[in-house]
Amino acid sequence: MSTNPFLDPTLVHGDLYRGNDRLADRTHALHRAKISGSDVADTIAHLLAARVPRGAVVLDIGCGRGTTTLRLTDRLRPRRLFAVDASVALLRTTRDRLGAAGALGSVVCADFHHLPLPDSVADAAVVAFCLYHSPTPGLAVAEIARCLCPGGTAVLVTKSLDSYGELDHLVHAAELDPHATSRPSLYESFHSGNLHTIVAKNLTVIDVHHDEHVFQFADATHLARYLITTPKYRITLTGGIPNLAEALQQRLSKPPYTTRSTVSYAVAVRP
Repeated sequence: MSTNPFLDPTLVHGDLYRGNDRLADRTHALHRAKISGSDVADTIAHLLAARVPRGAVVLDIGCGRGTTTLRLTDRLRPRRLFAVDASVALLRTTRDRLGAAGALGSVVCADFHHLPLPDSVADAAVVAFCLYHSPTPGLAVAEIARCLCPGGTAVLVTKSLDSYGELDHLVHAAELDPHATSRPSLYESFHSGNLHTIVAKNLTVIDVHHDEHVFQFADATHLARYLITTPKYRITLTGGIPNLAEALQQRLSKPPYTTRSTVSYAVAVRP
């Protein structure tokens, strides 16, 4: 079993994504804190729209709660769209959001190493913020490439190894996790530094774009709301957000608390 929770199948298929709440709370806390950096879903849709005509068949692999899925339906007007995720709970949210928006799309519960889709079925694929859950991301890329038509386009998105690294030092300084600064990056399997190499084994990489995102947590409660959603640390303090916020307020310097993440986009085509 890996010491990295993002590579622990028991956690990935269990507590991390069994429900919708943790990911929703994490996303909300980050969005509130974000002070710079492009909107990821908009960037993905823009990159695909430049290469893929309307009416295409599109895969959204690791669709999560469906934010990018909705943007793709609006921007690309696909003939068919498959939203794929291994989490039933997240797929339920995506399906409900598609329905509420009056958008067409099929949800597929599947592991991205074994997609229940025919060869050469799609004109485009999005693979965002999910391949770092695989100890063998190259095999997942090969499976996604199989599903693309020759000449089909993929946009693959991940984060840098040092994303949110400033929080490691804050958690350590607040004496919440003595090993916070030595724990492996959640993104060690598939990150900005190895993105090109892994993707290029099965697809032709056209471009790689890096975008720095900056986040500023306004106060201890805001930071606590984010920290309680991340599986990286081993915080044993009980009492939930109020007690965590109190500990942060007492042990750290005054807010705001700033952290950074590099989001990297690879645009690639199937030869």
